[in-house]
Amino acid sequence: MQKDTKISVYEVVGSPLCVASNDGQKVHDRLAVALKKARRVVLSFHNVSTMTSAFLNAAIGQLYGTFAEEQIRSQLKVEDIEPQDAALLKRVVDTAKLYFQDRQRFDQAVREVMEDDDDDDA
Repeated sequence: MQKDTKISVYEVVGSPLCVASNDGQKVHDRLAVALKKARRVVLSFHNVSTMTSAFLNAAIGQLYGTFAEEQIRSQLKVEDIEPQDAALLKRVVDTAKLYFQDRQRFDQAVREVMEDDDDDDA
């Protein structure tokens, strides 16, 4: 049986502050490699003190555009995450799943909202 791959967010980012999407991309890239190889991954948030949705969207949210939800659910385990960060992660995942279910419709809705905002400025 294959051993789990453990990824430390703190070590990948090099800081307890996980706020930038480019840092999230570094985590995503490591997760994607492991998932493509059908490895189980334990993602540790030990020593992480601050996290943003931008970071989590880049790190985890975009996985739903490449991998099936079942694959992510069965292969990715999150540990050492604070309760408020776990709640933020759940919101990010829920939004990512909705987005990738119907990306064109979601993008169209955003464009329409942005056009309405432009009209309000005139």
